[in-house]
Amino acid sequence: MAVSNNITACVTLLALICAVPVIASGVWFASAQGDECARLARWPVAILGGLLLLAALAGFVGAYWNRRRLLAFYLFAMAALIVLLIALLVFAFAVTRGSGAYPVLGRAYDDYRLDGFSMWLRGYVSDDPGRWEKIRACLAVSDTCKKLQRQAAFVNAEQFYQSHLSPLQSGCCKPPSVCGFTYVSPMEWTGPARPAADPDCALWSNHPGQLCYDCESCKAGLLEALRDQWHKANIALVVATVCLVFLYLVGCSAYKNAQAASFFRHYK
Repeated sequence: MAVSNNITACVTLLALICAVPVIASGVWFASAQGDECARLARWPVAILGGLLLLAALAGFVGAYWNRRRLLAFYLFAMAALIVLLIALLVFAFAVTRGSGAYPVLGRAYDDYRLDGFSMWLRGYVSDDPGRWEKIRACLAVSDTCKKLQRQAAFVNAEQFYQSHLSPLQSGCCKPPSVCGFTYVSPMEWTGPARPAADPDCALWSNHPGQLCYDCESCKAGLLEALRDQWHKANIALVVATVCLVFLYLVGCSAYKNAQAASFFRHYK
């Protein structure tokens, strides 16, 4: 029985390791989204990972020293946290399912529209004007568009059209391709041939502080960047969740062993 609990304690120790990717994903969300001026999921994932870490530690101590109360706490807390983690994953997959990217003929980059995203994501940038004003002000002083201007590789329009722009650069730093603007430089375009083709055509400005920061395409580019981050983080979160479910089942076995040991000592 002691050997069984020691093995279970070692396996439960892996739950501590499985909590690390969850914490790392939360920290990465906070740092990566800081560059893109959004705070869609700043610390909740990291906090959830920290709680998983504490619960797993209690499970390890309870399994190694055969403490029923710690194991009971571990089983209860881990079950609740795993349910929260699964709910978070389901929510993330649901709201990031659609994409606003659409290809443009003769361009290596995509353009972006809001109507391709889920209603929840669209509400994130549209329902609260004050939130977008803060994001817009942050984008205006960031290096998102300035990096394009500093790239000497864009000598002519064709080279720019064949470049791979990030969603934010495509949505915020240039006018939508459908407008028919003529390329001068990455941040300078002459009048559109089709000004009524898209409402964003009238919002474009060559002023470095304006550009297309008020455009729907800029909001769509931001959502696409957030969506890409969630999809990358979801890989680590799914793997961690599967491992935690397995280790939770092992913890149930350890709890039964502790109960059996207590029963044996009582009647001995």
